[in-house]
Order: sequence, then structure tokens, then C-alpha cells
Amino acid sequence: MTTPNLALPYIAAAQAQKHVTHNAALDLLDALVQLSVKDRDLAAPPASPVEGDRYIVAAGGTGAWAGWDSDVALFSGGAWVRLAPQSGWRVWIEDEAVLLVFDGTSWTGVTPDALQGLTRLGLGTTADAANPFSAKLNGALWTALTAPEGGSGDLRVTLNKETAAGVLSFLLQSGFSGRAELGLLGSDDLTLKVSPDGTAWLDALTVDRATGIVDQPQSPRFKAYTNYDNYVALTTWTKIGINAVEANDQGAFDPATNLFTAPVAGTYLFGASLLYKVNASTSTRMRGRLVLNGTTEIRGSFGEVSSAHKSLATALWLQTMVPLSAGDTVELQGYFRVADGYFAADKTTFWGCKVG
Repeated sequence: MTTPNLALPYIAAAQAQKHVTHNAALDLLDALVQLSVKDRDLAAPPASPVEGDRYIVAAGGTGAWAGWDSDVALFSGGAWVRLAPQSGWRVWIEDEAVLLVFDGTSWTGVTPDALQGLTRLGLGTTADAANPFSAKLNGALWTALTAPEGGSGDLRVTLNKETAAGVLSFLLQSGFSGRAELGLLGSDDLTLKVSPDGTAWLDALTVDRATGIVDQPQSPRFKAYTNYDNYVALTTWTKIGINAVEANDQGAFDPATNLFTAPVAGTYLFGASLLYKVNASTSTRMRGRLVLNGTTEIRGSFGEVSSAHKSLATALWLQTMVPLSAGDTVELQGYFRVADGYFAADKTTFWGCKVG
């Protein structure tokens, strides 16, 4: 007679040498309680087992393990003892550091294939009501299920919000203080915004969902003109009083000083149009240029009209690209080398923008 679950031998009434049966039961308890085996991949018994060693026999058991597939093999009393598992037995696999359970047919991992309806999940940290999914780790990988594995080889992560007015975003923080946020932020247009301190935010880039047009709201750009006739004396490079603004994103152009000041280092594109107005002679030979920091002519910005001029018709166009450091200034200058004259009001313009 044995117990129904662990098959421990009972001591029979009037049994002789009761200690033998009792000790056999203790051996089985010692083997099965807190069950832990060395390996589950061996089909043949190891050459030099130690008393109390336990294994799960792999498929195709041989030698003393023949016919013991999936059973627990216990080395006890100098011989192998077969322990047939029952449904619900749990075992720790020492060489793999995994926990298995016997389902009545085979040993399987205790981690379920599917987790459904969870309200919180914390990986390496504690999830809470505000962050029902939380993870504290140093790396994460999402990879596509390949075609040989039965997948498509593609990977698409879908995020969804309830309404257009809601927020769907990736918030990037430093020391738990926001520095950048990318997503659908209060609209269905893609927006990237940045912050120096987690409190003040600036829209850095937006993509219109209907047109695909990209805008950089914080990019410095301007267009301005002079609203009066600028007199320029003969053979004197003179800053033109560009004092009226049509566009001035980020306020980088100052109409009071007629200067553009680079707010950040980068590559900038500038252009200008100069319209001639006569003073006394139309043989003025009009010149124009863009000047860096009030002293240095920007290469590629110089131009001259050398033919006979016509008042309020002869024009000169300038355009060039230049790398600037933060704080550099750019101005428009004019010059007459044969006779003095004017640069005409409303038609003489200066513009620029950051392009890189």
C-alpha cells in the first residue's frame, strides 16, 4: 500500500523491520519535496552520480533509465529509483534556472503563453495607477516575427488616442524632467516640441497631416524693406536703412539697427534687391553687398550694375549662403562709384533664413 499522490509506502500492521519502510518513505520525501533536478536533457544516466542526485529523463531514455522518459530519476542507495510525476508537480531545473510544471503529459514552463486582462505590470519596478505599465531596465528590443517563423517579417507598433484634441506622444525626459515630446499633441498634426526645463515648451517642428508640409516654427527667418529713399554718397559703402518688417520669425532682424543677428550657429541663406533712384546722373554704377559683423564682405554677395541706369527701374539682386556663429550680424550695404544716388523706398529689400 502506498499514498495516493507521492506513492510513499505505508507501514503495514505487524510488519517486521518497520524502519525499512519508514526510511524508504523518508527517502522519497527527501527527493520530492522542494523538487530540484540537475538536468532535463540527458537520456542516459551520468557516469558518477552522487547520492540524492535527481534528473528528469529526456526522450529516448537508455540504460537504467530505459522507458523512464519525462520521469524523475533519483539516485538513492547506490541505485536509480524511478519517480513517475503526477499532474501539478513543480520542479526547478538547476542548470537552466527555470521552473517547470508537469501538466499530466509533459513538463512545461510556468510562465503562461498569454497574459490577459492585467490591470498593472511592473518590470524591475512597481507599477501604479498613474503608470499601470512600468519598466526599469537598460535595454529593450522589439523585433519582427520572420516569415520562416510564420510571420510577415514586418513590425508595426500601433498607438491610438480617443479624439483629435487628445495627446498621443513619446515624452523624453532627463532626470524625470521633460526635454522633448513627439507625437500628436492636441491635434492630428505631427509635432515635435522641446523644453530647456520641463516647464517652458517650444514647437520645433510640425507636419501638416493634410498636406505633408513641414514647418519649423522656431527657425529664424525674415523679410524687410526700407520705407524711405536712402541717399548714398559717391564711393562710400553705406548700410541701407532696412527699417520696415514684413516677416520676422523669432525677431532675429532688428529694424532699428537694420541688422540681422544670428540667434544660433548654423548655415543661413540671404538675399536682397536694390532699386536705383537718380539724384543728378544716371551713370552711377550701382553696387551692393552683404556684410558680416559690419566689416567683412560675405563672399558671393557682391554685385554691380555697370550699364546706364534708369531711375526706379534699374535693379540689382544679391543672394548667397554663409555659415554664422551665434551673435554674428549681417547687413545690406550699397555703393555708387561714378555718381551718387538713392536706393529707392519700398522696393529695396533684404531677407534671410536659417537653412541648416
